[in-house]
Amino acid sequence: MSRQLNMDTVQQNFWKEEFLRQKMLRCEWHRKYGSMVKAKQKAKAAARLPLKLPTLYPKTPLSPPPAPKAVPSRAPSPAPGAPIQSEMYPVPPATRALLYEGISHDLQGRYHYLNTRKLDMPEMRYLFPVTTNFTYGWQLGPPVKQELVSCKMCRIESFFRKNGAFALLDPRDLAL
Repeated sequence: MSRQLNMDTVQQNFWKEEFLRQKMLRCEWHRKYGSMVKAKQKAKAAARLPLKLPTLYPKTPLSPPPAPKAVPSRAPSPAPGAPIQSEMYPVPPATRALLYEGISHDLQGRYHYLNTRKLDMPEMRYLFPVTTNFTYGWQLGPPVKQELVSCKMCRIESFFRKNGAFALLDPRDLAL
């Protein structure tokens, strides 16, 4: 719509009244609903803020019970009923000694320790499955080697079709 250049006083007064009426409607709406809009904006802003959780400090350890007067002659061993702080079993001393022999660059030290530790089954290293991936191999026992069958017709070398994806099925491609 093009702007009219020849406006007389009647049209000017009409547009002036229209403008003032719109302005008054906006002011009335803001006075009536402005507080609700601000409250909603504050609620949305508060919802976007990250939730702050309270800091939990470690509990102070209980004082140990007084030692009995009659001391046994043998050295004290760790109590079997004591709560375990770790999810792993303690490392055997012979395996731990590998850490301090040589350097990893020469395939000794930490490198040899980690490779030795890796050979243990997860049940020997951990008290319980730590992640859900542990449950797939938990308590399976030692791996069993399968011997290959000497018959070449019985062995399937791949699950891909030998004659292409869109070709008709070949009876040799099916494993029944």
